[in-house]
Amino acid sequence: MTIRRSFLTGLALLALIMPSIASAKDIQVAVAANFTDAAKEAASAFEKKTGTHVSLSFGPSGGFYSQIQQGAPFDAFLSADAERPTKLETEGLGIKGTRFVYAYGTLVLWSATPGFVDSKGAVIAKGKFEHLAIADPASAPYGVAAVEYLKKRGLYDAVAAKIVKGSSIAQTFGFIDTGSAELGFVALSQVYKSGKGSRWIVPAGDYTPMDQQAILLKDTPEGRAWLAFLRSPEGVKIITSYGYKVHTS
Repeated sequence: MTIRRSFLTGLALLALIMPSIASAKDIQVAVAANFTDAAKEAASAFEKKTGTHVSLSFGPSGGFYSQIQQGAPFDAFLSADAERPTKLETEGLGIKGTRFVYAYGTLVLWSATPGFVDSKGAVIAKGKFEHLAIADPASAPYGVAAVEYLKKRGLYDAVAAKIVKGSSIAQTFGFIDTGSAELGFVALSQVYKSGKGSRWIVPAGDYTPMDQQAILLKDTPEGRAWLAFLRSPEGVKIITSYGYKVHTS
């Protein structure tokens, strides 16, 4: 009887600790919405390679920055800009020395309607549309880039009343994809593989370069391995397959 009780007690204790053992290699990563598809593919490849499961959360970089400041339990952060990871490192919320550019983002003017966006982006100046979608500049770097372009080209005042803002670049894409907005500014990665509709790549010199930086928030072997994977040949191949540029030297 004593042996049976000991056995049952052992099973009970094992049941209690098993969840922690199973999740020991899991990591939580906050990911800028523009990097959604690339991150999913990279996380799947990383898990097959290492056995570590990467739990991904997607949203605007500004929103994640605020959450991390308030103690959100992320192990790493893939931002759409360099500003917020730099601040986190300075504030002691990111692991010093782990910050790097994992991708360079590209801004695109896109419409779900074929032929609506011309090869020079002149459709905006013509103004023959009701709504122009952009990501909210307050939280999304791609929204900042869109506003920079419009102001540099002297178009902002003319279209300001037609602008609709998405809380993230993902919602902005949704506005355009469903026809709620005839056109708008999205990330090249969101339309790179689909070929749907019509698009024009905004000249890189018309907005501040989007150096999308990653930073480790908790110093764990799994977290470091994840960031290292993004910089590996396999990781770079996945990232560039979505239209991103990567500096590999």
